[in-house]
Amino acid sequence: MSFGIDGIVSGLDTTALINALVAAEGGTQRQLVAKRTSAESLITAWQSLNTKVATLTTKVGTLTGAALQPRTATSTSTAVTATAEAGATTGEISLVVTRLAQTQSSVTAAMTAWPTDPPVLTVRSADGTLTEITAATTSLDDVVRALGSADAGVRASKVATGTDPVTGQPTYRLQLTATASGAAGAFEVFAGTAAEVGAGTAPDLFAAPGAAHVRAAQDAAVTLWAGTAAEQEVTSATNTFADLLAGVDVTVGAVTSEPVTVAVGSDAEALETTAADLVESLAAIFAEIAARSRLSTTTAADGTTVVTGGLFAGDSAARDTAARLLGAATDPVDGRSPSEIGIEITRDGTVEFDAARFREALATDPARVDATLAAVAARVAAAGQAVSDPRDGTLSKRISGHQEQVKDIGTQIADWDRRLAAKRDTLQRQFTAMEVALSRLQAQQSYLTSQLAALAAQTSTR
Repeated sequence: MSFGIDGIVSGLDTTALINALVAAEGGTQRQLVAKRTSAESLITAWQSLNTKVATLTTKVGTLTGAALQPRTATSTSTAVTATAEAGATTGEISLVVTRLAQTQSSVTAAMTAWPTDPPVLTVRSADGTLTEITAATTSLDDVVRALGSADAGVRASKVATGTDPVTGQPTYRLQLTATASGAAGAFEVFAGTAAEVGAGTAPDLFAAPGAAHVRAAQDAAVTLWAGTAAEQEVTSATNTFADLLAGVDVTVGAVTSEPVTVAVGSDAEALETTAADLVESLAAIFAEIAARSRLSTTTAADGTTVVTGGLFAGDSAARDTAARLLGAATDPVDGRSPSEIGIEITRDGTVEFDAARFREALATDPARVDATLAAVAARVAAAGQAVSDPRDGTLSKRISGHQEQVKDIGTQIADWDRRLAAKRDTLQRQFTAMEVALSRLQAQQSYLTSQLAALAAQTSTR
């Protein structure tokens, strides 16, 4: 750092001189800084390309088997809906909805408090399991809490029902509802211990006067091939029937009197979108490589033409990436060109998608379209992995190499920072010493001048 010695004696702009000398010495450092900036720009470009390739690799890696067999499901009635997963069995099935699934809901007789102390009750589930429950007090709120905390398959709520005509106290009913739908969620509740239930001496809460079953537990049911010799009922604890057709879930929302047809077919639109997305992603990668490899021309101040190469110009890694992916996408599959299903190579070395040709091929031979698209996707995934694998990919290695180079250049720049700082300190000391020496000489000159003047004055008076 300069400490302001400019022109103390000499009148020189010492700071400017030191800056100029240091700047002249720092030419190599400036070249290193420019080299680092260029390398960092190249790293950013490689990382951008590598990210695109890695994203494509992940995407196409899933395009195998069922993923290349999208399905669509339709129903002839709003009472029935269907969803089909990729690879689901195609075809149709007719069914009549005869029942909807429902949960049991039952209410006790009206009461002001639990009639026995301690309040003990037992829940018997549909499979015969007995769960004995004891509430803290005869308060109906405590009974509700005890039922709620027990793993008995029921939940309870207290419902106000007026007042007792004799005592005038408010009365309530407990409404108990199964936590699971379907017949398997059915339950009974008895006033007494599990042992008393086993002995048959515990009274059934819902058999008491004023108690009732509001809604019975039942499974949903559909009848397949109704009215034929093959008629068959299928039940479900919920309103969704899984795998009536393999990979197809059917959900019923209302009872029907007429058969409802559920049809499952190939989703041509979804498959076309998949193919188009694959080609579009490839084209974006080729476009980035081309843009960063392109030469540009400018005119210098002296009128000469300057040709500048892009960041990837002449780079073997960029050419290798483009060649691998282009070959994976456009090389023949079982002796037939992917252009037959709309994946076409252009004269510019990129790819484009012909939707009309894809639809035509899909209508003519859907199995070949699936097989070709699967083969192309697998090859692109393998090529992308070879390029973008975090450890062994060619681009990943190239990025790591440049990052090491930038690190080394940074070390050299730091070394130059110290070297130039030392140079500046040396120059400052030298110029300071010069100013001090000049100051001493100036003092001597002043002394000698004054002595000569005094001597001359003495001589003139004699």
